Amino acid sequence: MPALILTCLALLLVLWFMGQPYWTEHKRRRLRAQPFPTEWRRILQRRVPYVRAMPADLQLQLKQHMLVFLAEKAFIGCDGLEITDEIRVTVAVQACLLLLNRPGTYYPGLRQILVYPGSFVVHRVQTDYAGVAHHEPRALSGESWSEGQVILSWHDTLEGAANPTDGQNVTIHEFAHQLDQETGVANGAPILGRRAHYARWTEVLGAEFSALQARADHRTASLFSDYGATNPAEFFAVISEVFFEQPQRMADEHPALYRELSQFYQLNPLSW
Repeated sequence: MPALILTCLALLLVLWFMGQPYWTEHKRRRLRAQPFPTEWRRILQRRVPYVRAMPADLQLQLKQHMLVFLAEKAFIGCDGLEITDEIRVTVAVQACLLLLNRPGTYYPGLRQILVYPGSFVVHRVQTDYAGVAHHEPRALSGESWSEGQVILSWHDTLEGAANPTDGQNVTIHEFAHQLDQETGVANGAPILGRRAHYARWTEVLGAEFSALQARADHRTASLFSDYGATNPAEFFAVISEVFFEQPQRMADEHPALYRELSQFYQLNPLSW
């Protein structure tokens, strides 16, 4: 009898795991079918002018993704910041921009978004060229952790949303890291869908990364922030900001790179 009970329990557990994807998608379909709150529309109009320029079908898809994202992800205010719908909606719309036309996984490793009023200080150990470790405090506007957290400065989030053409957007940057971290540690190579895509991705992004490092070393002006020369993970996050906010310049000055990101994000921002 105990063996039979254990077998039944094991079978139920297997069935539960097999059914989880179905029930998750069923729940998400119901969320996407809900009406988008009127007050959220007002927040988008007031805080995120980027959305108004998008085609109607992408705007609808974006709002449907937001309904799922906001139902599944927890927001936590830090340093006395009270989380409001304005904060949640402003962050969510920019995070969901990266999910358009792609399989709706909704950042599976992400559990919560921590929001500070402004820049926050973190303490990092930096090793110099002589191998000596230094404890250095750094003020950041955003950070993405593979342990399931994104941390944002509300001040910088608002600034990034308010100016959609300057190529700088901390929310896009940190959520690009989340996509990268779906494979484990961020390394500039997110899940591309097909194995054949990785060779071209590595060739194009590797060449562009090396070119940015050279320009940064010689203090030569570039479309991309020198911060992107730090490592391949930061490069991917930086070029994602530019892809969404300055697509024409990227397409003109770095056409191969633009094609790679357009294929990855399944979008062509030049069309809106």
